[in-house]
Amino acid sequence: MPTPPFPTPLPPSLAPRLVRTLYGDRATEPRPLASGAWSQAYALTLDGAEVVLRVGAHGEDFAKDEVVARLAGPGLPVPPVLARGETEGWAYAVSGRVRGTALDDLSGEAVARTLPSLLRALDAAARVDLAGTSGYGIWTPDGRAPHASWPEALLAIGTETPRVPGWRAALVDSGIGLGPVEAGLSALAALTPCLPDARRLIHGDLLSRNVLAGEAGITGVLDWGNALYGDPLYDAAWLLHWWPWYPGWRPGDLHAALLTHWRATGPTPAHLRERLHAYLLHIALDALAYCVFRGRWDEVRAHVGTVLTLASAGGGESVLIPAGA
Repeated sequence: MPTPPFPTPLPPSLAPRLVRTLYGDRATEPRPLASGAWSQAYALTLDGAEVVLRVGAHGEDFAKDEVVARLAGPGLPVPPVLARGETEGWAYAVSGRVRGTALDDLSGEAVARTLPSLLRALDAAARVDLAGTSGYGIWTPDGRAPHASWPEALLAIGTETPRVPGWRAALVDSGIGLGPVEAGLSALAALTPCLPDARRLIHGDLLSRNVLAGEAGITGVLDWGNALYGDPLYDAAWLLHWWPWYPGWRPGDLHAALLTHWRATGPTPAHLRERLHAYLLHIALDALAYCVFRGRWDEVRAHVGTVLTLASAGGGESVLIPAGA
């Protein structure tokens, strides 16, 4: 999926000024890296070590990175957050830098080689100890998520949020209307009896340059701002949804890797196909709302098509779901 433009222009002088204020001559001049949906990243060295500065409007995203970096165990490479704060109305974080190529930029052959290590890292995320946390859905840095159940968290996708406002009215004004959203929500609701009450750590945004890889496998899992509590199969559905958007990636490679991984790590998850179907609906609805908010109407129409195709299929019946699952 293409990276959206940064929503609010960041003053060009802010990052250099911030680095000088924080570190003086201990740090080099920050160099812009790729921008994401909600923040701009910069590379620099601090006391001779490579670090990354991120600046954005949502400091809670950086705080969640700090939480996950502290909790992550072996097998889940999350760079430590070294400093966080606010300046001139912007939030910032300084993290250790991990090297690697973004998953989005890998060739089909390279991404196929990387998949086993990524799936192992997602298993490690699911093993993170969530003691002292509560709720389902997208959580805040204090470990609380707003929903009493996993189905409730998923079905809330039809409700606007402060970060992505106005999409329902814009969809009506566009002539597309809310019919596809209602169809998707109805199909999702019909699948909720198949969903578990599992409450594990989910990344929820595995592309958009948030996973880095090297020759031996993944080197970093970044940006936990969209992380949820719920069924960890959701991250597998995320990959299934977005895989066709990368022309060089072969769906068969992802399907084979998922099936091999599931069979090697225990019994096939109960209601596997229905769960993946539910999460594919949720991810498509989420992408639809976000692209309306950003005014990316070609992508909106693509997501509408995905939602309607999934909504019209029988439970667990979708070409996006691996045969044999």
